[in-house]
Amino acid sequence: MKNLCQSVCKLHARFVAVASYLQSPFLLLFVRVYWGWEFAEDGWGKIHNLGKVTDYFASLNLPMPGQTALFVSVVELVGGVLLVLGLLSRLTGLVLTVNMIVAFLSVEGDRAALFSVFTDPDKFSAATPYGFLFASLVILIFGPGKFSLDWLIARKVRGSQEE
Repeated sequence: MKNLCQSVCKLHARFVAVASYLQSPFLLLFVRVYWGWEFAEDGWGKIHNLGKVTDYFASLNLPMPGQTALFVSVVELVGGVLLVLGLLSRLTGLVLTVNMIVAFLSVEGDRAALFSVFTDPDKFSAATPYGFLFASLVILIFGPGKFSLDWLIARKVRGSQEE
């Protein structure tokens, strides 16, 4: 019985080591690249359809719908590119998180979904901005990971300070 427990513990330790190795650099790289691309694509689409986006924002009674549409489009396009590159990642994560919270609050159905995060989590996770918000929060909290320009710049700065 003791050997079985030791074998299970060793197997578990190996699994945790592999999962931990994959978690940090590769998972953050995947989240950044996938969702950065999605943000950039969304922003690009909005820029090329500003009239429709402006009309939609006007229907939501957002202030200055034309300027707001342009601002949101640029934030999502530039923010998405910065996420893909892993440059200014935490700041970008913060800006995109705020953008997605405003998106949740601006649409009646999404607002209800946001406020039901604890009472009806399925409704919250089914809302359109959910994936974008989640990805933004992951990068904001955990950073961009080792495969990013932020990491390379930080490494270079640390190296030049030691010289």
